Amino acid sequence: MNQARHDRSLSFGSQAAAYERGRPSYPPEAIDWLLPPHARDVLDLGAGTGKLTARLVERGLSVVAVDPIAEMLEVLRASLPETPALLGTAEQIPLADDSVDAVLVAQAWHWFDPERAIPELVRVLRPGGRLGLVFNTRDERLGWVKELGAIIGREDARDVVDAGVTLPAPFTGIEHHEVEWTNYLTPQALIDLVASRSYCITSPDAVRTKTLDQVRQLLATHPGLAGAGGVALPYVTVCVRATVG
Repeated sequence: MNQARHDRSLSFGSQAAAYERGRPSYPPEAIDWLLPPHARDVLDLGAGTGKLTARLVERGLSVVAVDPIAEMLEVLRASLPETPALLGTAEQIPLADDSVDAVLVAQAWHWFDPERAIPELVRVLRPGGRLGLVFNTRDERLGWVKELGAIIGREDARDVVDAGVTLPAPFTGIEHHEVEWTNYLTPQALIDLVASRSYCITSPDAVRTKTLDQVRQLLATHPGLAGAGGVALPYVTVCVRATVG
């Protein structure tokens, strides 16, 4: 990972609150598909503010959240005080060998160094354990969402999804699944969604201000958005799962 990309991967702390307000959760169908039937102990790796963590805790699972950004974990701990939340990275996971039945990675795989992360994933997963990757991608087939994409740029997750995820041995049985769904949010939350993107966070102030102003203009003038108290943002959630031997 080059330095600029590394800096972007660690940029979210300054916008942790906006991230929590604006980012979507994950559809239950996707989580059902990602989790193995026997799962009890689960690691949410790259957990951020706990968007996925909360959904796992609700299922009665024993969950550990790991993220490299302290400010993100502070938000997670505020909403999930009983859930262990540890500073760490995919390349140095702060868990014991053979300690979890599943590792789920939501919206973070593209920030990992696979050559260093994959041995760590294999180390912490029990034999027969599962790795599950999940990516929320905007469905830009609708006019206003396509216009939003033109303003804020391509999603990092989209590059990974389009390129396809490959996993070496000992991972086997790689499968893919997609879920179409809609996230409902306020106009302000849509602005927070944009403000929490790494490109926006790391842009010069003038560029960041211009981008957010363009989003506000879209909200104010697009026929499908103007005057609306809520926004329906369609997503295609792309899931990948594999089993470790």
